[in-house]
Amino acid sequence: MAKLQGFDFWSKTLKKARFVVAPMVDQSELAWRLLSRRHGAQLCYTPMFHAQVFVRDANYRRENLYNEVCEEDRPLITQFCANDPEVFLEAALLAQDYCDAIDLNLGCPQMIAKRGHYGAFLQDEWELLEKMIRLANEKLSVPITCKIRVFNEIEKTVSYAQMLEKAGCQLLTVHGRTKDQKGAMTGIASWEHIKAVRKAINIPVFANGNIQQLNDVERCIQETGVQGVMSAEGNLHNPALFEGNSPPVWEMAEEYLELVKRYPPCTLSYVRAHLFKLWHHTLQLHHDLREELAKVKNLESLADVSKKLRLRCQEEIAKGKDVEEKEGGLPFPHWICQPYVRPVPKEPVANGKSQGSEVKKAVCQKRALEDSDGSADTLSKNKLKKRSRNPHKNFCSEQKPKYIKCEQCGNPKGNKCVFNLCRGCCKKKAFKEVADCPSHGLRFKTKAEKLKADEDNGKEASATATERDGSPPQPVLRQATELQLQPHAHVPL
Repeated sequence: MAKLQGFDFWSKTLKKARFVVAPMVDQSELAWRLLSRRHGAQLCYTPMFHAQVFVRDANYRRENLYNEVCEEDRPLITQFCANDPEVFLEAALLAQDYCDAIDLNLGCPQMIAKRGHYGAFLQDEWELLEKMIRLANEKLSVPITCKIRVFNEIEKTVSYAQMLEKAGCQLLTVHGRTKDQKGAMTGIASWEHIKAVRKAINIPVFANGNIQQLNDVERCIQETGVQGVMSAEGNLHNPALFEGNSPPVWEMAEEYLELVKRYPPCTLSYVRAHLFKLWHHTLQLHHDLREELAKVKNLESLADVSKKLRLRCQEEIAKGKDVEEKEGGLPFPHWICQPYVRPVPKEPVANGKSQGSEVKKAVCQKRALEDSDGSADTLSKNKLKKRSRNPHKNFCSEQKPKYIKCEQCGNPKGNKCVFNLCRGCCKKKAFKEVADCPSHGLRFKTKAEKLKADEDNGKEASATATERDGSPPQPVLRQATELQLQPHAHVPL
């Protein structure tokens, strides 16, 4: 059967999905996807997987994808980050039988993506991206899709999308923010960019950004003309977003915990993070339970904290606090699932400085690295905790040892490595060359020599036993044959 493309793929395989749960690292796992599908989501993405790790580590593949196969969890798109065409293809080939499409992440703006050279930090390398997508489109049995962020210029964003379509991308998700719009500077996503892309290409487009409730979804589709809308943070705070409902938090939390128990294993940190998101507004008031939620060590304890939060909320409802003024300007009482709205950046004023910039500098200015001498008044809370455990720990960056990088991968090399490599690269080289590296505790040569010596000793012992039984051993007969060629040789019997 021919591989479906473009609108045929969206219509037949994805069943014209309009409500989409975004790929979220450590957050869009099976249990959460199933919860979202129960409440209106029509298409889900896996968390972003690292292509290189997916290729080399069977446990990583099994724990993150193979063990999460579920008939209810379709249609499903698997997302990878990668910067090498061959590695991306190899990872996609290993995953294609467990999903309906493979997505290339070109939208991650985080520092880890910058260090790893993937995500949004590839958006200027069009030649590399074209090669990656074209190769995947030619070799895979499922379609290839992409998720991007926009450039500041609408024209450049449109050209970028057209390049990806020409290379073989069959569906494009456009996050209407630039790679610099993150954290405190997230701001508002540009639907104008998304609308321009939708008009310029002939494949389905999903919009991402500014989606907090169902009427945002409907308004986005009307204003941009996209085929579907993707939600990330809105979905994390209200998994029933696509239903248009805002249920009590404990209903979603209990349903999610029930799914976690039904579809194990689920990493405890994922569950804890979801509960923190769901109970976000309530935890701003109940600090003791916030601390408890952060410290508990098993699933049952997490469920107990969630139950305590439910009981406290129900006590407030019984006292009539649900009709009182909402805390912090929230649209609903804090125990109702509702979005978390990031503070909007200040608008620039006439002189070019942002409003309240002087106050911001006074309050929020980061500590300069060169001024950090390791004294207690300049250390962060995290470093103060480390100092309490180790009073002699030094945090001065100038006095920290400078590590020499491995010649092959860039990681710190072993100081006494015989190959001047890190442990991972050293292990590969030592295994290939049957060599030792005492610095890294590698003994391939020593073990090989010991194994050979054991084999030789075994042969000698066998020969001795055979001679003792009365049959001449083979080495003696071979020796006799050699001596017959020598004149006047005495052959031992």
